[in-house]
Amino acid sequence: MSETSTETRAIALASAPRGGDDSAERRQIFRHWPVYLTLTLGAIVMTFPFVWQFFTAFKTYDVSVKVPPVLFPDPWTLENFVEVFDTLPFAQMFANSVAMTAGRTVGQVVLCTMAGYAFARIAFPGRQVVFVLFLSVLMVPSQLFILPQFEIMQALGWVNTLQALIVPGIFSAFGTFLMRQFFMSLPKELEEAARLDGASVWMTFWKVMVPLAKPGIVALSVFTVLWSWNDLLWPLVINSDPDKMPLSVGLATLVSVHAVDYPLLMAGSLMATIPMLVTFMILQRQFIQGIAFSGLKG
Repeated sequence: MSETSTETRAIALASAPRGGDDSAERRQIFRHWPVYLTLTLGAIVMTFPFVWQFFTAFKTYDVSVKVPPVLFPDPWTLENFVEVFDTLPFAQMFANSVAMTAGRTVGQVVLCTMAGYAFARIAFPGRQVVFVLFLSVLMVPSQLFILPQFEIMQALGWVNTLQALIVPGIFSAFGTFLMRQFFMSLPKELEEAARLDGASVWMTFWKVMVPLAKPGIVALSVFTVLWSWNDLLWPLVINSDPDKMPLSVGLATLVSVHAVDYPLLMAGSLMATIPMLVTFMILQRQFIQGIAFSGLKG
């Protein structure tokens, strides 16, 4: 058989439809239909509040309180978005939320990365005991820290300031645990090779381990950004000045005791949600990779 006929036959075989594989895939899908159905229903339940929020933001108040409720606006209006800026110093509150989130995220990434590496790789007396005591903070409800934190901020003269929003949030036992787990999943041979080349502990950490820990750092950053952006209780306690409030507190002030303008509230919430959706979509792959790696080793 000639070389040309052999190549032609190989191309024909490669391009021929593979009915067996397709049938196997269909059987596999049919066999697991309860799982797919459950996941589909769960996705619908999870996304429906966001769909309702989106459509409500474009409704008039009369349409939003109709009984029975209606999903689609009739008519569509953009007045709610304009009214948000008239009711609240939205731009200033948005800037405060960005500053608070950025400050907390940078602080947690720096401190938790160094602490996680120390607990994972540096042998010092009582390391396990200190780490267990450190993790015990996770068992204490965060609401119990509000009063002592407020007294500290008051003593420092930081009430109604941005630093009062940022500084207490840069320490995280969970972030330290997450980074420790990630560093423990990395092979020790990399550090040993760096030490043989004459690198110090700091150089090994900064030049070798931190670049490899990028997925874990991204995961910690996403967690911190989401938590900081949505934080309500502490900013509500420490700040009473609208010019120093983050967006979460500003939106909470739109809820009155007697009536709530739902389209106005949904318009503000929609604009506050978009930055988080964009952040997660950009960092989704690194976030999932970091969570997967951090659970490889206990």
